[in-house]
Amino acid sequence: MQFFAWDVKWLKDLVRLWNQELGKQFPMREELFNQNSFQDINIFADGSRIAVDENGRVAGFIVTKKWNDVIDVGISESTGWVQVLLVDYAYRNQGIGTELLKFAETKLIESGVNQLWLGKDTWHYFPGIPIEYEETASWFEKKGYVKSGEEFDLDCKYEEESDLAILTKESVEAAILQPDEKDDLLEFLHASFPGRWEYEAIQYFQLGGTGREFVVLKKEGRIIGFCRINDSKSPVIAQNVYWSPLYDGELGGIGPLGISKDERKHGYGLFIVEAAIVYLRKRGIESIVIDWTGLVDFYRKLGYEVCKSYYSYQKNMQKG
Repeated sequence: MQFFAWDVKWLKDLVRLWNQELGKQFPMREELFNQNSFQDINIFADGSRIAVDENGRVAGFIVTKKWNDVIDVGISESTGWVQVLLVDYAYRNQGIGTELLKFAETKLIESGVNQLWLGKDTWHYFPGIPIEYEETASWFEKKGYVKSGEEFDLDCKYEEESDLAILTKESVEAAILQPDEKDDLLEFLHASFPGRWEYEAIQYFQLGGTGREFVVLKKEGRIIGFCRINDSKSPVIAQNVYWSPLYDGELGGIGPLGISKDERKHGYGLFIVEAAIVYLRKRGIESIVIDWTGLVDFYRKLGYEVCKSYYSYQKNMQKG
């Protein structure tokens, strides 16, 4: 077995291995893998590696990330992520995964990382280990990773004749963000939701977003809440439409969403989600996914049920 540096020239082979091992539950597209595992500025190439067998076929790989972006949204430079660790089933139990992980952890520690998450990275695939992969979870636990919670993806299928009326609520208005409201949204996110959600919005506009992917809630003309919506026409492949090949017809995504702290307890959260659903349905969306959430009971009020579940894992690391 030979090990090679992280390089986009292996893209087709990496995606082939992914779909061989994970494709039934998580069908991968080259465009998505390139976006998330090569184009993301936070890829830590020094800690990512590819295992290749004697026939020149990719037999395994690990992708790691750490905070590299100059944009300051409060994400710690001491946090690292294992985006994916995958080994061909035919080559398992030969120490390849252990060697890949040990290599990655060593490089991450050397770079100043002291907390490592499985998934949850910027442009992540998973918010943890899918719960059906029990052997994988057990393997990581033996490597010192600790379970720290459970996350869910939910979905809902809509009938064509369902109601598409724009909803109203006293004192507030939900509408698609207009191009000249970009700065208002970013200021709201910086004040109310600094961190990952703010970062994803900044990146969205950097990549050519016009505002059609944000429903905003306004009160007396000011933004007090937001809800991200995604579909196949969005400027990036967003997290909640990653696995669109699993769905018949057009897939849409909802989330993240948030209401200003001072404006909660008025039902605004449910209202903005209902409005977001209507806007997506008006675009011809037949199914909608809400990814990486723990608010299962909240979304069940709107007909959503769990479609995928994950266990969160992390490891605190020390140099030496």
